[in-house]
Amino acid sequence: MTSERGIIRPHAQQVDFTARFADAGMIALTLWGAAALYPEPWDHRHSTGAALGVVVFYLVAQANGLYRPWRSEPMKREIGKLWATWAFSVPMLLLLAFLTKTSHEYSRQVMLSWFGAVPFALTTLRIFGRAMLHEARVRGHNTRNAAIVGASMLGEELARVMASSPWMGMKLMGFYDDRHRSRLRPIPEDVGEVVGDLDALVERARNGSIDVVYIALPLRAEPRINSIIRRLADTTASVYLAYDFGGFDVLRAQWGAVGEVPVMSVVENPFHGVDGVLKRLEDLVLGSLIVAVLALPMLAIAIGVRLSSSGPVLFRQYRYGLNGEKIRVLKFRTMTVMEDGEDVRQATKNDARITRFGGFLRRTSLDEIPQFLQVLTGEMSIVGPRPHAVVHNERYRELIQGYMLRHKVKPGITGWAQVNGWRGETDTLEKMEKRVEYDLHYIRNWGLWWDIKIIIMTVFGAMRGENAY
Repeated sequence: MTSERGIIRPHAQQVDFTARFADAGMIALTLWGAAALYPEPWDHRHSTGAALGVVVFYLVAQANGLYRPWRSEPMKREIGKLWATWAFSVPMLLLLAFLTKTSHEYSRQVMLSWFGAVPFALTTLRIFGRAMLHEARVRGHNTRNAAIVGASMLGEELARVMASSPWMGMKLMGFYDDRHRSRLRPIPEDVGEVVGDLDALVERARNGSIDVVYIALPLRAEPRINSIIRRLADTTASVYLAYDFGGFDVLRAQWGAVGEVPVMSVVENPFHGVDGVLKRLEDLVLGSLIVAVLALPMLAIAIGVRLSSSGPVLFRQYRYGLNGEKIRVLKFRTMTVMEDGEDVRQATKNDARITRFGGFLRRTSLDEIPQFLQVLTGEMSIVGPRPHAVVHNERYRELIQGYMLRHKVKPGITGWAQVNGWRGETDTLEKMEKRVEYDLHYIRNWGLWWDIKIIIMTVFGAMRGENAY
C-alpha cells in the first residue's frame, strides 16, 4: 500500500465511542464536583442523577446530530450543538424529577451548580480534544487522503480550504478529470494539479490510497456524477457531492425526504426540532426576566407618554410576522399621529410629528419594550428581522430580491442589521438592501450564542441612538 497513513486513524465508530464515553465521564464528574463543593456526601441519589443525565443527554444529542464527524467544520458549530443539547436536556431532567416526585430529594444548590457547570466542562473537553487532534494533524498524523473530481472553480475552492485548514487533517492527493487537458480549467500550481483520469482514481481508491472523494461537478453533469458514484461503490472511499448552490438564493438548506424520495430544502424556516425549541426557550426565559425587570419602568414610561402629549399610551400598527401573516406590533406612542394602512411615512431627522418625550424613547429604543409581551405570546422573538409596516413591505418586496425571506422566521425586537447600524430611516433603496442582507445573513447562520451577542450589543448600543429618530 503506497499511501502515507497517520499513526492514529480512528474509525468513525471509535471516535463516536470515545466522544460518548468522555461526555458521560465529564457529566458524572461535574455532578461529583458540585456535590463535593457544598459539601454533600455521594450516595445512590447522585448515581441515579448522573446516570439519568447521561442517558437524557445521549438521547437529545442523537436527535440533535451532536455525535457525527466534525473534522471539516468549525469548532463554534460543534460547541453550539453541544450547548443546545444540554439546554434541552435540563428541562427533560426536571420533568422526570417532577413526574417521579423525587425533586425534593436533591439539593437545589448542587443541581443548579451541576446544570450550570456541565456545558462549560463539556466545552473544555471539546477544546482540549480538538487541540490534540489539531496538533496531531499538523504533524501529519490522523490524516485522510482526499481527491477532487473535477478541475472546476468549486474544486479549486475546496483545495484551498484544505490547504489553509491543516486542522482538518485532509491531504489533497490531486484532481481527477476525464476531459482532455485542453478543456480543463487551469489549476494554480500552489493549489494542486490534475494527476489522472477517473480510471486512475478508482484504482487508487481500491488499493486504499484515497480515503475521501469530493465530486465538484456542476448540477447539469448528473449522468457523469452517477457514473462516478457507481464506480466508486466498488471501493471503501467516502464520497461527497460538493454542489455549488451559489446561483440559488439558499436559506438554511437541509436534506429531507418525501416518502422515500430524498429532497433538499433551499428556502426553509431554520428553527426546526431542537433549534426551534431552544429558540422558544430563549424567548420565554429571557422575555419573562426582562418583563419582570422592566415592569415598573414600563409603568413610568406609560405615565410619561400620557402626560407629554394627548392620545393613547400604546401605538398599534399592522406588520408582517412569521410566514407573512399580519400581526399588530405594540409600541409606546412617540408621535402625535397614529399612521397605519396605505399612508405610512417613516420617521425622519427632526420630524415634527415626534414628541419631545417620544424622541427620547426612540433614541434609546425604549418605545419597543411592549413588544416583549408579544415575545411571550409567541408573535415575536427577542432577536430577528425587524418588522416593517405592511405598506413598506409591499413596496420593497417588488424592489429587493429575497425581501420576503425575512418572514421565514418571527420578527424580532432587535436584530443583526440593527446592531450593525442599519436601523431607522431607509431613505434610499441601498439602505434597505443592506438591512435585508444582514437579516438574511442572520437567518442563514443562526446560533444561540449569536443571539446572546446581539442582545448584549443592543443593550450597550441603545443609548447612542444612532440613526434612530
